[in-house]
Amino acid sequence: MSDLISRHADLSPADNEWLHLLVGDWQVISDLAFADLVLWLPTTDGNFVAVSQCRPSTGATVHYDDIVGSFAPEGQRPQLERALTEARSQRSREPRWFGAYAVREEAIPVVHSGRAIAVVARQTNLGSGRTPSRLELNYVEAADDLVAMISRGEFPFPNAATGPRRGAPRVGDGLIRLNSEGEVLYASPNALSCFHRLGVIGPLVGRSLAEVTADLIEHQTPVDESLPLVVMGRAPWRTEIEAQRVALSLRALPLTESGQRIGAVLLCRDVSELRRRERELITKDATIREIHHRVKNNLQTVAALLRLQARRMDVPEARAALEEAMRRVATIALVHESLSQTLDEEVEFDDMVGRALRLAADVASADTSVRTVRTGSFGLVPAEDATPLALILTELVTNAVEHGLAKQDTGTVEVAVEREGSALRIVVADDGVGMPDGDVARAGKAAKSGLGTQIVRTLVTNELGGTIEWSPRPGGGTQVVLALVLRDGNRQA
Repeated sequence: MSDLISRHADLSPADNEWLHLLVGDWQVISDLAFADLVLWLPTTDGNFVAVSQCRPSTGATVHYDDIVGSFAPEGQRPQLERALTEARSQRSREPRWFGAYAVREEAIPVVHSGRAIAVVARQTNLGSGRTPSRLELNYVEAADDLVAMISRGEFPFPNAATGPRRGAPRVGDGLIRLNSEGEVLYASPNALSCFHRLGVIGPLVGRSLAEVTADLIEHQTPVDESLPLVVMGRAPWRTEIEAQRVALSLRALPLTESGQRIGAVLLCRDVSELRRRERELITKDATIREIHHRVKNNLQTVAALLRLQARRMDVPEARAALEEAMRRVATIALVHESLSQTLDEEVEFDDMVGRALRLAADVASADTSVRTVRTGSFGLVPAEDATPLALILTELVTNAVEHGLAKQDTGTVEVAVEREGSALRIVVADDGVGMPDGDVARAGKAAKSGLGTQIVRTLVTNELGGTIEWSPRPGGGTQVVLALVLRDGNRQA
């Protein structure tokens, strides 16, 4: 729509935004009117181009194919031009035939800041040929009021609530018409059923909806502050009322004439099942977060016990083995700590791995000043991949510090990340002494004997299904290249 407007017309940003607001809210009018709506924009060469269209969900459509981007037919153009120049709705005296069925047409000027900027064509399929019911008559009367507001520049509502909300009511869910005092003029059968489930006894017509809802609200129950304005039809907002374990979503469409409120259309929908499922999900999410929190606490306790046991060991090899086990358990605890702080089963891996790498470097470098540098971003990593990936990186950084930088006073370990979709390429490099004699094969064979390297190889190949290669780093040192693909369904960073 924005492309069509910029290509065929020269509208101000405010006029452009007004048309977008209209299109964002005109499904209600289409459903109430049982009619297709087409937004025709006057072009710079005197023609009209269709920039948007809407089909009713309550009746038969006129346009089975999209007409967006097409120009107005010659037979319809005079009506559109009169509506635009006179800023007044134009209704055809005779229906126009579309193949085998007749269509009643009306052209409504879209007025903004006192001038017509576009035209809405309201096209009703007359193919049914039956007597409309009382419900349909009330629908059409409400649509007529809203259409008249478009021609006066009073619809759409600039101060309407923005953002989607689950359970937003539609025309077929339930409709109530109010007068200017907030009294019910008409309530559809679905609307009556909604309020009966809420606890209302008897009919609604002739009663003040504000008083009806006030009697339903239970004591000591929090109430949305917008509820009184919505049930009286004074503000174009959405709200909810809950009673008797029934939740009702309400949306008000105030009807005005020259700035004076003449009534309102209220849409309602029973969203009890939606809210129940949402509460169940919230409870499950809270339970999962609590489980991750307890696992993290238990792992930290295990790490603390290993640290205490290591301090009591007199054999250096045994003490070092316990300290390595403590570090690995602490790394797994970091993953669960990150999962306990989110509702998703994914970890914002960059922050978490940054702490893990600094911890690994500090623990491994007793006499060496080591700096860890990370380039690139991991993004979001699923929990089932986060734990093995964190262990792999901490083991590689620890090995780089203990073996590559052991004989130096200072050194740098760099972790470079490249991510494309779910594919990861990671390079862990150090500027240490390098591989023995530059012999990659001998170094790789020797590396297999170390427990840390065996853990890395097992996690890379078995857990993540990736590959790993050791090689000399250009300029001195060693680099390890990892290539792996995260599990399906992961989101890209």
